[in-house]
Amino acid sequence: MRKDKVIILASVLTDVVGFGIVIPILPFYVTEFGASPTTVTLMFAIFSFFSFLSSPLLGAWSDRIGRRPMLILSISSTAIGWLVFASAHSVWQLFLGRIIDGMAAGNFSTAQSYMVDISNDEKERTKNLGIIGAAFGIGFILGPLLGGVLSKVSHAFPFWIAGALAATNAMMAYFFLPETHHHREPHKPMNFNPVAPLARAAKDTTLRPLYFTWSFFAFSIVTSQSVFGLFVKDVFGMNAFQTGLLFTGVGLVIVLNQGFLLPKFWTKNFSDSKLEILMLAILAAASLLVSLQILVLFYISLLFSGTGQAVLRVVITGQAAAASDPKRKGETIGILSALMSAYMVVAPVVSGYLYTVNYAAPFIASVILLVVGIYFAVRFKNRSNILSVDHRT
Repeated sequence: MRKDKVIILASVLTDVVGFGIVIPILPFYVTEFGASPTTVTLMFAIFSFFSFLSSPLLGAWSDRIGRRPMLILSISSTAIGWLVFASAHSVWQLFLGRIIDGMAAGNFSTAQSYMVDISNDEKERTKNLGIIGAAFGIGFILGPLLGGVLSKVSHAFPFWIAGALAATNAMMAYFFLPETHHHREPHKPMNFNPVAPLARAAKDTTLRPLYFTWSFFAFSIVTSQSVFGLFVKDVFGMNAFQTGLLFTGVGLVIVLNQGFLLPKFWTKNFSDSKLEILMLAILAAASLLVSLQILVLFYISLLFSGTGQAVLRVVITGQAAAASDPKRKGETIGILSALMSAYMVVAPVVSGYLYTVNYAAPFIASVILLVVGIYFAVRFKNRSNILSVDHRT
């Protein structure tokens, strides 16, 4: 594998491992400071809020000055954020660490833009994005396991390790990662308005259908995932270790799909537009199965959920990259990341309220959102040849 691909994959893996470490450890670490459960939830939301503001801006800047400097900045921000978090002595320092990380949280979207840049054709682009997704899945498997092992030293120790890994990754990128974006506009005035790319996205009639579909997908996924831990505890009586194993299982499904089935089966037998509709339907089925609160059907839903997320993320990202202006591919991918971050701020609040009404309510809401997403995907199925590349030809 090419050296630049290895570094990009290391970047994504480090980022996701760091996030995975957070899942089992952060509540225990934060409560040592006397923080309430509400504060713990707000700590997740504050990172997502600043990521929402920064992602499209960083994507636009990567189009202007290049992928390499923005990736180095983003990885460095992650390192500093984790180290501040690990060394905190008060709650406000914990928030500061998450804010620093969120302010330049463009690792994943910039890495996707980089992999699009080095793709020679549509099939290679999909394959490269699939590799990125597979790295995401591996990180999602390793992170919680690594966090659990390292927490035996102390609850702060996993965050020190995450910071050290990110710092090492930033140095690797600085010394070894070449620039790939050769359609830069270095003399174009910088736009410091983080909402400007989103405003342009709203006017983009070509990509608007994809943004709609992505929005319903993102809102539904975050709505269901926000109460996942509470649901398995309250409905099935599972503990934290068992919940971690469920996350590991979903991660394995993601890796299997993005690392093997995506190039070998899905893209060979379905066009992108058909995959978009099929995966939305599979995700809707997954949420519906969860809402029935039957253990066997719940396990089946995890298979559906991992498959739907793994394939749909790559398909929509690939279509958006193919349809966007070559000078604004980074901005386009950054917008997708920003929309996801926006729903990671809003959806947990909605989901939490629905959960207090009925355990199944968030998952029913997820089904409704996905059905609306299917409507938009079907309606705009024939919007453009570039958005419906048939990989069988």
